[in-house]
Amino acid sequence: MPIDDLDAEREHLAASRQDLARMRRKVESLDSSTAGNWVSAEILDATLARRLEQLADDPEVPLFFGRIDRTADVGAESFHIGRRHISDSAGDPMVVDWRAPVSVPFYRASRTEPMGLARRRRYGFSHGELTAFEDESLTDAGAGPEHSAILEAEIERPRVGPMRDIVATIQPEQDVLVRADLSQTIVVQGAPGTGKTAVGLHRAAYLLYAHRDQLTRRGVLIIGPNASFLRYIRDVLPALGEIEAKQATIAELVSNHGTVRAEETAPVATLKGDVRMAEVLRRAVWSHVGEPDEALVVPRGSRRWRVPAYEAREALEGLRANDLRYAAGRALLPRALAHRVLVQMERSGDSPDDRVHDAVARAKPVKDYAAALWPDLKPARVLFRLFTDAAWLAEVADGLLSETEQASLLWAKPPRSAGTARWSLADLVLLDEIADLLDRTPSVAHIVADEAQDLSAMMLRALGRRSTTGSLTILGDLAQATTPWASSSWADALAHLGKPDGHVEQLTRGFRVPADVIAYAARLLPHIAPDLEPPVAVRRTRGDLAFTTSSVVEALGTALERPGSVGLIVPDASLATVRAELTEAGLSFAEIGVAADEETEFDAHLDLVPASLAKGLEFDHVVVSDPTGIVAGEPDRGTGLRRLYVCLTRAVTSLVVRHDALPDELSPEELGGVPERVDAKVGA
Repeated sequence: MPIDDLDAEREHLAASRQDLARMRRKVESLDSSTAGNWVSAEILDATLARRLEQLADDPEVPLFFGRIDRTADVGAESFHIGRRHISDSAGDPMVVDWRAPVSVPFYRASRTEPMGLARRRRYGFSHGELTAFEDESLTDAGAGPEHSAILEAEIERPRVGPMRDIVATIQPEQDVLVRADLSQTIVVQGAPGTGKTAVGLHRAAYLLYAHRDQLTRRGVLIIGPNASFLRYIRDVLPALGEIEAKQATIAELVSNHGTVRAEETAPVATLKGDVRMAEVLRRAVWSHVGEPDEALVVPRGSRRWRVPAYEAREALEGLRANDLRYAAGRALLPRALAHRVLVQMERSGDSPDDRVHDAVARAKPVKDYAAALWPDLKPARVLFRLFTDAAWLAEVADGLLSETEQASLLWAKPPRSAGTARWSLADLVLLDEIADLLDRTPSVAHIVADEAQDLSAMMLRALGRRSTTGSLTILGDLAQATTPWASSSWADALAHLGKPDGHVEQLTRGFRVPADVIAYAARLLPHIAPDLEPPVAVRRTRGDLAFTTSSVVEALGTALERPGSVGLIVPDASLATVRAELTEAGLSFAEIGVAADEETEFDAHLDLVPASLAKGLEFDHVVVSDPTGIVAGEPDRGTGLRRLYVCLTRAVTSLVVRHDALPDELSPEELGGVPERVDAKVGA
């Protein structure tokens, strides 16, 4: 590597950093004093603040990570590829945004399809300092290695803290999904380590770039399985210059109906998440619409106008036939009844206009008559009645739920009122369904939902109604389903989302989890997801896999001496015991999911992770303690084995399995006689 080339690249980096600072100073020099009014000033101030945040410069983060040199027949130009666009004072690009069309060949070009490139260059950095680069010729079929040492080093770089972006390491099959059209709903079925979470987040960043106005106006929503997971991924989009997307859990998504204050058994929660509940709730809501049994009489002046019951019924049925939301139909019924009165006025020789129509619709007899037929409803009151009125529940659930299922929904000790009810998460999702039956839920432009295999049918419907005029990116792995109400197939999930034409793409090439670790965990697949393709590790390093029957503290010994993050994953029931062991040993650690440590979560060298919160997280080194206890901690063995599969696939470099006894599915016989000792290692 000629030193002058490296010096030239360092000079380009320094110049790019100066131009970024110049761009930021230009924004800082602007203010809202020239705005026409205070509303315009507020909007301009907010816009400038967002732009300043997007132009923030972290000296530890490289401004570019690659370069493409195009062939002479397409212009012989060179472009540096980075996280955001940077231009010089003349407006020429110093760094091109990775999402721009010109950047596509950096990710997808190959020697068989060079896409107009003569050369692709990747850079090595250390703490923001450019240290090396490597070139790949795309015009010489025999040139260069078939792997990139810099790419491998970036993938395997030790990590402490929240998730990083993978913008420098996006693979061709991932890039195709990232840049898929906004109108397309995509399911990414991704094995552990295939980067499905990163694909979803980078897709959100790409769509915000390609459809800025539309997505900023209508919104982008990121849904995660729990608050710890959202804190883990919180820095990815800001690092890419995107701050517009909102993040939420399912509980937060439906929090306008209340907070989770109750828990219930898995069978009851599963029943409440069953798609049959959607029809039960629909019947429950519309059963409130009455049947006219007497005429409407409207006094006006010296006349009394009479609308017969059969005409009132026709007006009501006409509204029902329009497939309106309940509240919309209720609002229109007085006007529909008033129209019947105006028809009679016209027949008598009057010429009523719109003002008369409005006056009749607002008349007390009309309003009272309409309210009696079509009463006002509140979601909490409907659900409260459903869970306390056995006869009514039997009526609306007839043919849908068995008597046993109906009995399980009824409260053993009913609260005094809907206002004092303590709702579970499944209840809040039902309240959200009822609210949508009453009034249409606003739709956003795009939703990214991670770990979506764990969502119930009713939860998926909650996402779907927020994307009726938008699209979704659904991320998950059926082999990692750890809830009793999890989806059985992606076709079913798409149907519940209201997107039956959505495209399902499998990612099986693992870039994060080492080969020996993923091969060990994949021994569970025949028991938990026999129809899925097993993941294939593409990294050259095999990783470290070891087994021990020692104490937790002893099992951590080697991992704590190595650079990078360490995750100790234990059964939820063992948290208190393991916490005490670590404290007694004088080890410093953070505990995932503990509210008091939210700001420092994932920043410690050692994280104590309950098995229930391990999903979606990655650590350089992982110690899984008591795999049998992890399996036993779930309602059934199948769910327990899927939970264990999750825990075993969190490692990027090494995995130690600390156990007293292995589950039968991972017995020494199943493992081909691998000894159960810490010095029994597989791989380098």
